[in-house]
Order: sequence, then structure tokens, then C-alpha cells
Amino acid sequence: MQDLPHHYQVNASAEAEGNVALKADDLPQLVTAPPAEFGGPGDQWSPETLLVGAVANCFVLTFRAIAKASKLDWTNLECSAEGVLDRVDKVTRFTAMKVTAKLTVPAGTSADKAQRLMEKSEAACLVTRSLLAETHLDAEVVVSN
Repeated sequence: MQDLPHHYQVNASAEAEGNVALKADDLPQLVTAPPAEFGGPGDQWSPETLLVGAVANCFVLTFRAIAKASKLDWTNLECSAEGVLDRVDKVTRFTAMKVTAKLTVPAGTSADKAQRLMEKSEAACLVTRSLLAETHLDAEVVVSN
């Protein structure tokens, strides 16, 4: 890892109507639009789905790093995230993030250790730690035969 602080730059461009193009150095362009809940088409990534996707992605990448450092063998991690957008004190914001994760580990692997590492990953995820929303992890460990 590089020394902190890290800096990330993304540029957004749009016309009066239509999609928004997101660009960052050395990354493919990403086209976004408002979600259906805000009158958008509902068939593009939106700021809301990108944020919830960042929560799921961050959990997986954090778990990968923690599992490697802890020498935990695993074969698959399925993760979904659900964000709740609500109005609190006249401000619309995400109030909750729920991460559901199903980890498959090889036979002979400690399910308790795997569970602890998933909980540690949820607590260490820099995206959820940067949000005001409450977060909850619903984790399951499956030991394959």
C-alpha cells in the first residue's frame, strides 16, 4: 500500500439532458443516470447504486486482504449490499447499509475464524466507516465437503 493520504480524482460531464459520463485516469468511462426513484430511466448506474456497490465491493476487497493476512483459505465470497435512502431532519440521506455475505471455505477450515474475519472486514471497510449510515452485516460461513 502507498503512504497516506491517497487522492482520487473523478471527472463528471453532462449536457442539459441525458446521461452523465464519469471519467478517471486509466479507467474506462462509466455512464450514469438518475435512478428510477428520482425520475431516471432505471437502467444505468446512478450515484445511489454506485455508493451501495462501493459498500459491497469494499467489503469483499477488505475481506480478501484480511483473510490473506490471517492465512485463511477460502474459495468463494458472495456479497450483496442494500442501502436505505430516507429523509431525516429534512435531509435526504442513506440511513442504513446492510451487507449480506456468504463465504465458502474448504473442509477443515475454522468456521469461527472465518466468521470473525468477516466481522472484522465489515468493521474495517473504509467506505462504510466514511458514511453516516448505520451498517449491519449478515454473514454466513459454508464449509464445503
